[in-house]
Amino acid sequence: MVRRILLGSQLRRLREARGVTREKAGYSIRASESKISRMELGRVSFKARDVEDLLTLYGVTDEAERSALLALAKEANVAGWWHSYSDVLPGWFQTYVGLEGAASLIRVYEVQFVHGLLQTEAYAHAVVERGMGEGAGAADIERRVALRLERQKLLVSERAPDFHVVLDEAALRRPYGSRDVMRGQLQHLIEVSERPNVRLQVMPFSFGGHSGESGAFTVLSFPESDLSDVVYLEQLTSALYLDKREDVTQYAKAMDRLQSESPDPAQSRDVLRGLLQLI
Repeated sequence: MVRRILLGSQLRRLREARGVTREKAGYSIRASESKISRMELGRVSFKARDVEDLLTLYGVTDEAERSALLALAKEANVAGWWHSYSDVLPGWFQTYVGLEGAASLIRVYEVQFVHGLLQTEAYAHAVVERGMGEGAGAADIERRVALRLERQKLLVSERAPDFHVVLDEAALRRPYGSRDVMRGQLQHLIEVSERPNVRLQVMPFSFGGHSGESGAFTVLSFPESDLSDVVYLEQLTSALYLDKREDVTQYAKAMDRLQSESPDPAQSRDVLRGLLQLI
């Protein structure tokens, strides 16, 4: 996904520098203007022949530059590991998993439940089972839980991102599963919060109203300078991906305030220990 966005962004810059319209670019590869738009936004796969023709149209003759962009096109078409879970993974969430895996910094506010990257297997099972409702097949539940656990490997990988998460106290008090499940989840949060790339904070009820009034959100930042930050907002049957600077800035400011208003990581571990004693 990220490679598609990178390639699309570079193709757009080359087209604009050459003064070529999307309509003319589309004509050169036997496609529509809207197809060029989708390519430049990284929303479709790339055919090597189309990329070659566009580079020629844009006056890119240097073999090293052409080879690098064609190699990027080839990489962009390689399916991510999550595609093997396409039977239980909605199309709109596949985009998020791809972005999550490429991010260098993930900032999250959660209010309904513990974030998926921090869930224990037992807690994840309870969340998935509750979310799918009555009549959900055991096999589908297990597949969804397996997907969630596979995602969690990101936090301990060689290129693990920095993960900053603010959990509302409501997410920690709302029971999913048995008391043992909740105890295990809280203990896991205490342990994972000690990792060097994880900054976990708890927004307590005692603070009152705060900057997360609009609900849960995620801000993703990437190591590539060509990629702008993306805000992810999940809905019941779809998701919103915001990348306009003014939108991202507002959510980034809200996240900054949430972090400054919440107890620091050490104090938040004390909050977690206090909640653990109540179960």
